[in-house]
Amino acid sequence: MSNRLNVLVSILFLSFLSAEVLAEDAAMKEKIQTHFPGEEIQSLKKTPYLGLYEVAVGGELFYTDEAADYFFFGHVIDTKTRTSLTNVRLQEIKDARRIAIDSLPLEHAIKTSRGNGKRSVAVFTDPHCPYCKQLEKQLVDVTDITIYTFLYPVLNGSVQRATAIWCSDDKLKAWDDYMLRDVPPTGKDCENPLTTLVQIGREHKITGTPTLIFADGSIIGGLVPTDQIEERLNKAMKK
Repeated sequence: MSNRLNVLVSILFLSFLSAEVLAEDAAMKEKIQTHFPGEEIQSLKKTPYLGLYEVAVGGELFYTDEAADYFFFGHVIDTKTRTSLTNVRLQEIKDARRIAIDSLPLEHAIKTSRGNGKRSVAVFTDPHCPYCKQLEKQLVDVTDITIYTFLYPVLNGSVQRATAIWCSDDKLKAWDDYMLRDVPPTGKDCENPLTTLVQIGREHKITGTPTLIFADGSIIGGLVPTDQIEERLNKAMKK
């Protein structure tokens, strides 16, 4: 009977400690949030060094004391391995991000299907982005794929070009002609979803082009090799 009582007391004590820690974390999070209105605090966790807490917010990683009175920006370096623990954590947080393709306004995408179209990817892209043009040339060689191209005109002068592409009689042909063959689109001004797409991209913290989103929600930013795209497409199919 005494053993059961000891176990029960231990469980109650641990539950009390957990509740206390959660309350402290919530208070700290609320205090930090006042300095970042409108931003989501993605992560708050205690580090094993110097009693500091790690905070991830708005794509940044920084550290704070237990009272959240001071913020420390910079890199924590493991002197034994010469590794930036800050960079490691940023990559982990980045890799954990997910955007469901089905949550995006697919009706506002330029859709391309090749082969059986079973593998899918969404691409946020800017017609004035040279890396986006290179990506389009790489994607030509990828088969059994459905590509949802979201015009994301964030570079100078690209709104007019994106508008002309969207307002063309054949959006897909206009897109391919411009990105693959440097043939300017001839579409005139029309009602378009560009403002909506830019807003959605910003809400999802898409800060550069091209940005690829795969069927499992995983995200890759920037120009990546075709073999890496193939690997991610296949991996996403298995989930």
